[in-house]
Amino acid sequence: MNYYPKAMSRLIKELAKLPGIGPKTAQRLAFHLFELPRDAVTQLATAMVEAKENLKFCEGCGHLTEESPCRLCQDPMRDQHLLCVVEEPKDVIALEKTREFRGLYHVLHGALSPLEGIGPEELNITKLLQRLRAGEIREVILACDPDMEGEATALYLAKIIKPLQIKVTRLARGLPIGGALEYIDEVTLGKAIEGRQEL
Repeated sequence: MNYYPKAMSRLIKELAKLPGIGPKTAQRLAFHLFELPRDAVTQLATAMVEAKENLKFCEGCGHLTEESPCRLCQDPMRDQHLLCVVEEPKDVIALEKTREFRGLYHVLHGALSPLEGIGPEELNITKLLQRLRAGEIREVILACDPDMEGEATALYLAKIIKPLQIKVTRLARGLPIGGALEYIDEVTLGKAIEGRQEL
């Protein structure tokens, strides 16, 4: 039996589809949204629609942007010979916050996970190899999450990059195993970049 009016049930159901949002949290969010003034709800809905319509992935690095190539790819002050490979766009943000890395990025849009059916073909690896074969990059920093999928991805990438005679490094140990880059503080992440090691 459904205890909510139809519109509230639908709102709760849609909110519960978001990652990390269970039924109870969805219910709390739905009631919070209902209690907000109409213009606040309209602003939130407009922001969501605008983000969906205006954001895309950079054709150069795969980062989230409104224009392609993104501002990071266009920045002439960045080191064009240094490439940091990350799993997701949110990892680019985490690394940028450290103010330690001044090279280019490449976003894979995931990590290898055979159990979830994610192999090399599902990731942005073909574009990575094209960028590396262009001959500008001298070092690749593998900044995958320090979990099982991230480790597998880093080892796979190191294996396919080595024959290209490009230096391959990994963020220094000390990052928590099983953690995600977006939750690591800027100082720890900055030190991990400084202390990276060659694979």
